[in-house]
Amino acid sequence: MDRLTARPYDLLVIGGGITGAGIARDAAMRGFRTALIEARDLASGTSSHSSRLIHGGLRYLEHGQFGLVREATRERRTLLTIAPHLVRPLPFVFPVHQGDRVPLWKLAAGMLLYDLLAPLRNVRRHRILGKRALLAQEPMLRERGLVGGARYYDAQCDDARLVVATARSAMLHGADVATYTRVIGLERSGGDVRGAIVEDEYMRQGLIRAAVVVNATGPWIDGLRRLEDPGAKPILRRTRGAHVMVRRERLGHTAAITLTSPLDGRIMFVIPWGEFSYIGTTDTDEPGAPEAVAPSEEDVHYLLRSANASFPQAHLTEEDVVSSWAGVRSLLDTGGVGAASAVSREHVIRRGPAGMLTIAGGKLTTYRSMAAELVDQVSAELTRREGRPRPSRASTDTEPLPGGEAADLDPMRQTVLDLGLGAETADHLLLHYGTEAAAICNLGRQERGLLKRLHPDHPAIEAEVVHHARRELATRIEDVLIRRIHLHYETDDHGAQAAPRVAALLGQELDWDADRVRSELAAWQPLRPPAAPSAPPGGGGSPPPPATLA
Repeated sequence: MDRLTARPYDLLVIGGGITGAGIARDAAMRGFRTALIEARDLASGTSSHSSRLIHGGLRYLEHGQFGLVREATRERRTLLTIAPHLVRPLPFVFPVHQGDRVPLWKLAAGMLLYDLLAPLRNVRRHRILGKRALLAQEPMLRERGLVGGARYYDAQCDDARLVVATARSAMLHGADVATYTRVIGLERSGGDVRGAIVEDEYMRQGLIRAAVVVNATGPWIDGLRRLEDPGAKPILRRTRGAHVMVRRERLGHTAAITLTSPLDGRIMFVIPWGEFSYIGTTDTDEPGAPEAVAPSEEDVHYLLRSANASFPQAHLTEEDVVSSWAGVRSLLDTGGVGAASAVSREHVIRRGPAGMLTIAGGKLTTYRSMAAELVDQVSAELTRREGRPRPSRASTDTEPLPGGEAADLDPMRQTVLDLGLGAETADHLLLHYGTEAAAICNLGRQERGLLKRLHPDHPAIEAEVVHHARRELATRIEDVLIRRIHLHYETDDHGAQAAPRVAALLGQELDWDADRVRSELAAWQPLRPPAAPSAPPGGGGSPPPPATLA
């Protein structure tokens, strides 16, 4: 708090999701004195509850959003370059059955247009497959009514860790980043917003002064806008995207599967994640508080039934759900007209009556270009107001994020194996940390006990927790188990066996006394899958009521 309140900033970014982190990185790289604050942990909102995809937006072609597709394919190529450990190419298979909303001819035309809109930026060109060729690649898909399909490429990401890496890059360029620091008021000077009154986790309050304040709080945007203008009308249409995770062997697929749900014709995905697969997503209007969002019974029912229809041998039930999550999309309000899935994913930047800049809408894939556009506006504001020279755009498209300095990690893999950690842990470390896996190995060399696994059913090791506390701003058990290593989602007990050791390691690093360690452990509430719906999720029967599938 002392550091945040010591002297004015050029830019204060409120919101520690992917958009806020991207803005802070871009601004810091241009030389602006920048602060980023987040009410909870980095990526604790929508940015850690996504479909974990960096995609070119194939489905946006259906709505004629060609500009968004061009932008998304460009940004996908950029992220594959600057964060190869966190953003990886992923093959998709799109099967088409008789009677599907998207017939094969239309899919073929869309794939051709997709390739044309992404010259030199596509991961690989698509292939149209006949029935036999498609089943040879994915034999567990429903054969009845299958007419063919397509194979194409997009990219998968670790959404929460991408936020952490982006925020850390901002810090390396001089930005101050504070988590668990919430805004309780806006500071004005001459009628304009010139900072924020904040309160941290220890109930300490202070004033952060800044020439420009940016509202990048995602689904909380309208609440912060009302602090600037109590009469501000909402600009968001918030929709819920839910996912369920099951063991991959229950479905038996190799590639990611794009499918049209037989329940309502929506495009959805079945995506591999190590030994698991996650199924998503829904697109349902969400009237509740964003911080309390969770998959509903109807969401789980819908996702399992849709997957069972495409994988008739799976027979998934609620007992197969290892974990689930839901995020709130902050889409631009169009008056509530039309299905939620048809609402544009474009973004807007608005200047409030007291000068606060709000960025709303957008998507994970395009966060970097959104950030550049907003910082351009910040730069113009500072030039107009103070006569500052405008710096050139930052090289956010070429400078690697922490851990992304090398795409070939095979030499480092051998270094991990030489510590006796095994192939599973070696792959885990390289996929999560890239070149920074070396730093975690060094911690293990210094203290061999840190090479122990945190959980018997997961490859993560204790040294990672030390790394999270020292370098990645983790200060809570949930920061580690949910967002830094996802152990919560990938174990049957949701990380319960690991929690005591995580609390102890965080306590050592953050100088907690025994009472604080016990209170943090008592406060840890692992998220649970929702209660089972009353109706079975088989492949047939009637869909849930239309309102739940809007």
